[in-house]
Amino acid sequence: MVTPELPFTGIVDLAAAYRQRTLSPVEVTRAMLERIERLDPALRSYLTVTPERALEQAGRAEAEIARGDWRGPMHGVPIGLKDLCGTRGVRTTWGTRVLAANVPAEDATVVRRLFEAGAVMLGKLHMTEGAYSQHHPDYPAPLNPWNAAHWPGNSSSGSGVATAAGLCFGAIGTDTGGSIRFPSGANGITGLKPTWGRVSRHGVLPLADSLDHVGPMTRSAEDAAAMLGAIAGADPLDPTSLDAPVPDYLDALGGGIAGLRIGVDASYCHDASDAQTSAVLEEARRVLETLGARTVAVSMPPSTADMYRGWTMLCAVEAAVAHRATYPSRAGDYGQGLAALLELGHRTDALELMALQHRRLEFAGALRRLYREVDLLLVPVQPFANPSLDWLATNRRRPGGVDDLLRFTAPFDMSGSPTITLPGGFTPQGLPVGFQLAGRHLEEALLLRAGHAFQQVTDWHLRRPPV
Repeated sequence: MVTPELPFTGIVDLAAAYRQRTLSPVEVTRAMLERIERLDPALRSYLTVTPERALEQAGRAEAEIARGDWRGPMHGVPIGLKDLCGTRGVRTTWGTRVLAANVPAEDATVVRRLFEAGAVMLGKLHMTEGAYSQHHPDYPAPLNPWNAAHWPGNSSSGSGVATAAGLCFGAIGTDTGGSIRFPSGANGITGLKPTWGRVSRHGVLPLADSLDHVGPMTRSAEDAAAMLGAIAGADPLDPTSLDAPVPDYLDALGGGIAGLRIGVDASYCHDASDAQTSAVLEEARRVLETLGARTVAVSMPPSTADMYRGWTMLCAVEAAVAHRATYPSRAGDYGQGLAALLELGHRTDALELMALQHRRLEFAGALRRLYREVDLLLVPVQPFANPSLDWLATNRRRPGGVDDLLRFTAPFDMSGSPTITLPGGFTPQGLPVGFQLAGRHLEEALLLRAGHAFQQVTDWHLRRPPV
């Protein structure tokens, strides 16, 4: 039976209800489409809603489950897709006017795998232009469901808003400099940025190929485990995808975190952070210690600052490559933010770029050595807790403002490391604040286990925005 609680049901619980025949994929999908129609005109998380396809997929899932042909925990689960994931027959705009009429002939691998797992596509979600920092004027920015005056996060903004507001049970996001983690923290949800190459990028439009990560955005670590299990794995269509076994992430959630070594660099985490961010991080540390984890004082590699300060230059050059067919030839169709990035890419010195690439390799090696001392690192998402749109716009214009924003996110994109973002508290104004755990390459199962353990004794992830 459809109830007001339904849109916030966990994916695993929803799957169980389907198998017990207490809920129907068709009735759930219909309820979600009605909720989108009612609430999303104000929140603007969806660019394109696909009701006919959604109900067709839900009907197929319902028939398959009824005859015992169960595909797994994503079977019949309504989801949203960031609008850079190629979808056959459904426009994929990349958030830019340049591709306003783009209708792919095939699904991206991540989309195909979700469909093979039985997931139901509710539609395509708004994003910043080209997955960079600003929404194109043609595409209105989503609004934070906790407070419309506050940042919804970049660039997977629609994915974060829709998931938090109960307009999908999970969404696909991408992360190049923080774009799964920023909207997860800002909207109070759980975001998993996998190891670079753990999820295929075939058919996913790029911001910067060597930095782009594709991953799930959900309301819990358990739900993220269900989604990651459906999309992870090597792909012959993406030669950069990792040829490594995909574990059963759901099965690996149990066992707790007793004895886990969690590294904290107090200077790195707190010196540039505001009081609310530091308080959330300290409370997360305390909770993890009560679960049996052990905090270890560490020092981040000295080149960490070089990674977040150098990120923009590397991203700019790779973005210029991605857009070379249309920029500068169609420069007038681009928004101000992405155009400025592409201009930087075109004028960057090759020797300077290669020197940064060498330092990037050295940083990745230093981080691998750090993980000999600890199992995970505990860090903020950003130095300032859930900023208002006005404050963020002013802060990012000042010298070093972008570096501040990327301080805790970009280094783990430069190294390709997996991270999980978890809701960890609220500001005095009632706005969510997240934190992240970062791990070794291909240890997503450990990150999910730690996140799940944290969420078994806290309720931050169960809080709902006032929509």
